[in-house]
Amino acid sequence: MTPVELSRTVLRAVRCAVDAGELRVSVPERAVVTVPGPGGCGDWATNIALQLARPAGRPPRDVAEVLRGHLVHADGVAGVEITGPGFLNISLHSSGASDLVRRILSEGLRYGHSDALGGQVVRLVVPDEVRARVVAEAVGRIARSQGARVEAEVAGSGDRVDLRPVPAPADPAPLGPDAARWALLHPAPHDRPRVGEEHLVQRESNPLFRVRYAHARTRALRRNAADLGFRADPAALADPGPLGAPTADPGPLGAPTADLGPLGAATADPGPLGAPTADSGPLGAPTADSGPLGAPTAEPGPLGAAPKAPAADAGTPGLPAAERPQLLALLADHPRILTAAATHRAPDRLARHLVTVADAVLPFLPTVLPRGAEKPSAAHRARLALAEAAGTVLAGGLSLLGIDAPEHL
Repeated sequence: MTPVELSRTVLRAVRCAVDAGELRVSVPERAVVTVPGPGGCGDWATNIALQLARPAGRPPRDVAEVLRGHLVHADGVAGVEITGPGFLNISLHSSGASDLVRRILSEGLRYGHSDALGGQVVRLVVPDEVRARVVAEAVGRIARSQGARVEAEVAGSGDRVDLRPVPAPADPAPLGPDAARWALLHPAPHDRPRVGEEHLVQRESNPLFRVRYAHARTRALRRNAADLGFRADPAALADPGPLGAPTADPGPLGAPTADLGPLGAATADPGPLGAPTADSGPLGAPTADSGPLGAPTAEPGPLGAAPKAPAADAGTPGLPAAERPQLLALLADHPRILTAAATHRAPDRLARHLVTVADAVLPFLPTVLPRGAEKPSAAHRARLALAEAAGTVLAGGLSLLGIDAPEHL
C-alpha cells in the first residue's frame, strides 16, 4: 500500500465515522501520511485526529480512538496504535513491501504514472530563455505522466508568461545535455542555478553523480547476480525471519568506479537543449563498457567505504530497523512526488526526491550479493528485488527530467 492509497484509506475511515454519527466534521480533502517520528511505531503515521479535534469539539485522542476502530478493519492494515497527543501509527501486513516492489518491477519506468491530472490542460507560456525552456520541457513530461494535456510555447511580445524561473547566469551547454539539464532543474525555479563544472565531478559531492551511480550499481548487481545463478524475488520480502548482516568487507562492488570522464557526456545526441522533447530511445541503453564496476579510483572517498553491518532485523532483508521504513517509504512516495511536481510545475521536487532515494539505497547495495562461500538465499533474492526497484525509480525519474540513466558508470 502506497502513502497515497493509505491516505485514501484514512479518509474512508473518517467518512465512515461521520456517516455513523461518531464524528461531526467535514471530511478533509487529504490526510497526510508520513514515516513515524520519534516515539512513533509501525510503518506509517498520520496526524488526522489532531487536525479534526477542534472542528469535532473533542480531544485529539478521543478522535483518534474513533478512527482507530475503523482503520483496524481496513484491507492491508495489520494494526493501529495511538501515540502522543493523538497520532495514529499504522502497521501494514508484511506482504506490503513485496507488493510494492512487485508493482514497481512490473510497471518499470512507468511506475508512478497515473491519471491524477486526467482531463486537465496545462498551458505553459515561457520566456525565450534556456532555463525556462528546459523547465517547461520537464514540467510537460511530468504532467503528461499524470494524464494532463500540455500546451507549451515561447512567449511573444505582450504574451502573459506562465512560468518564469530565474535565468541561468551563463550558457550551460558546455556541461553536456545531461549535466546541463540537471543544473537547471535541480534548484527550485526561484533559486539562481549554478552552471559550473561541479556538475561534472564524479564524486559524492555531486548529486547527479550519486543518482546515476546508484542506478548503475543496481544494474551491475543484477548482472552479477545472474552470473551467480539467482534472480530477484519480491515475494521473499514478505519473509519476516532475521536475514543476517553482511560481512565487514564489502568486496569490489563496494568500491567506486574508475573515473570515466565528464558526467555530462551523453550516450546519444538528445538534440538542442531548447528543443521540444522527443523519444530519444530507452534510458536504460548501456553506454560503452568502461571496465569493471569495482575498479577503484586513486582516492576511494566515502562512496567506497565499507558500510556498517546492519543488525539482524525481523523485516526487510539487510536493513536495520531504523532504516527499514525509509527506503520503502521513499519508493512508495514516488507517485505522490510526480503528482506534486506536475501540479506545482516544480521538477526540482522530483530531482531532490531522486537524490534522497539514491542516498538511501547506496548504503544498502553492498549487502545484496553473497560474500565468500555464502550461497544465494531468499534473503539475497529479496535484497536484489529491493535494489532493482530502487534502480527502476531512479531511471524513471531521470527519464522524466530528460536525463540519461546509463547502466555503466
